[in-house]
Amino acid sequence: MLTVGNKLPAFRLTSVVGLEKNKEFQEIAQDTYPGRWLVLFLWPMDFTFICPTEIAEFGRRNQDFIDRDAQVLGASTDTHFVHLAWRKNHPDLTGLPFPMLADTKRELSSALGVLHQDGVPLRATFVIDPDGIIRHVSVNDLSVGRNVDEVLRVLDALQTDELCPCNWQRGEPTLEAA
Repeated sequence: MLTVGNKLPAFRLTSVVGLEKNKEFQEIAQDTYPGRWLVLFLWPMDFTFICPTEIAEFGRRNQDFIDRDAQVLGASTDTHFVHLAWRKNHPDLTGLPFPMLADTKRELSSALGVLHQDGVPLRATFVIDPDGIIRHVSVNDLSVGRNVDEVLRVLDALQTDELCPCNWQRGEPTLEAA
């Protein structure tokens, strides 16, 4: 599995970016959002139970990521057509404000090292800095959803470029090296 300090691998994937006819799909690559932080999260598969709770929460909190100059990208190994069908049929996903990447060939999830033995991605979250360097990785068991507040807390801490103690929250003092 790729970890902190590794470069985000190159990718170019078809994604669902909206529901407007003839504007549903867009190619997204690792360099589509130059100069921005990326928050890339992967989920096992569409039309499941835990996944939409996470995806919807990232969607509800999208403005918090934008305020931090970060672009959220979600991905699974489902096709872009399955992503589109799910967005059209799940009320919490219809207005999703970030791209849903279709890693159909499992190239990105394999390159990241988060492909489960069952052939689906683990619940992995990567925070990548504007230089394309992975600065945070979190991977959950398939049965446990992630915490979007914690992803934001870690992003805030990384963006301070300071020493941040346990349970540090945005606005609190950082540590000074002795």
